[in-house]
Amino acid sequence: MRTEVAVIGAGPAGLLLAHLLARAGIDSVVVETRSQEYVASRIRAGILEHAAVELLTSAGLGDRLHAEGHEHRGVYLQWPGERHHLDFLNLTGRSVHVYGQTEVQKDLVAAHQGPVVYEVTDTRLHDVHTDRPHLTFVDRDGVRRRLDATVIAGCDGSFGPSRAAVPESARRVFERTYPYSWLGILADVAPSTDELIYAWHPDGFALHSMRSPSVSRLYLQVPNGTDPAHWSDRQVWDELAKRLGHGQNGWTLTPGPITDKSVLPMRSFVQTPMRHGNLFLAGDAAHIVPPTGAKGLNLAIADVALLARALTAMLRERTTALIDTYSDNALRRVWRCTHFSWWMTTMLHASDDPFDAQLQLSQLRWVTTSTAAATGLAENYAGLPLTFA
Repeated sequence: MRTEVAVIGAGPAGLLLAHLLARAGIDSVVVETRSQEYVASRIRAGILEHAAVELLTSAGLGDRLHAEGHEHRGVYLQWPGERHHLDFLNLTGRSVHVYGQTEVQKDLVAAHQGPVVYEVTDTRLHDVHTDRPHLTFVDRDGVRRRLDATVIAGCDGSFGPSRAAVPESARRVFERTYPYSWLGILADVAPSTDELIYAWHPDGFALHSMRSPSVSRLYLQVPNGTDPAHWSDRQVWDELAKRLGHGQNGWTLTPGPITDKSVLPMRSFVQTPMRHGNLFLAGDAAHIVPPTGAKGLNLAIADVALLARALTAMLRERTTALIDTYSDNALRRVWRCTHFSWWMTTMLHASDDPFDAQLQLSQLRWVTTSTAAATGLAENYAGLPLTFA
């Protein structure tokens, strides 16, 4: 097989890249380790930045997003006894949309016209530092295949082969592991809030999010290594009620049937550069952020937007300026979002140090009483323009 762009990974980053390339008349083949059903069912991000919504809409992927997604003007910041609303639309003119990654994936699968090879194994990248890169993999029938390409796009997440294909001597890694995790809860119950609640509490952070008018997504700060099976449904709802302020100022948290519990470690990771020869990394293959700032999926979309434009210029216009600056341009946004995610995380997650707790409360009061501070949070949360890079 031969194609112009070999895309590793059929998640949102890989399929969106293939979709944008197809709109520019560029051929691609996507290979994916998992089944189509598995990829479609992964429960991940649920917040889309303003620029991500604009890009998906302009790419013909916005019909369901606008019909079924929910525009949010802002978020609530809370600590015991106080809850404050930050209105992003008033502060920056930009909003966010609640629209799950599973829904984005459905839209991409429905729109995609090119070949996707699912359930491959033993994917290997070869000669990526030359002008003749190629992949080999074993298909679901046990046959080893070769895919030649002009370039390879690694959109295969943090555990895929693309990141590891960059030699240690040619990469630099920046990493931070946080001393806590999130217990993620999916519940078949209408959200108890109109917009997300980010809650600081001395017993640990809590977040009330949502996936739809009938499905709530909630999180609790828990110690690393927590087994979700050790949390009963009753314990989950009692702890959420305490940390989210059930009964404060007449607000109530409505419990319901819990359909999923999982533990999400908190980690910041950046690998630079995002290019090695004719291998280009995008999304989680190059960087991971803690979910506090809702940046993971949005960063992947921003990477892909840059990469699609750069590859189009390279393959159709025969100009290399954009592809030569792809890594530097992408990393400017990556580091801005990495800082914002770290800032939100360290502001909201409880520690055992009472000094840190007072600093966090001081910061929360500042963000909720200073227009300048609130605007800074809103600008980063609602998302920078794609032209930021």
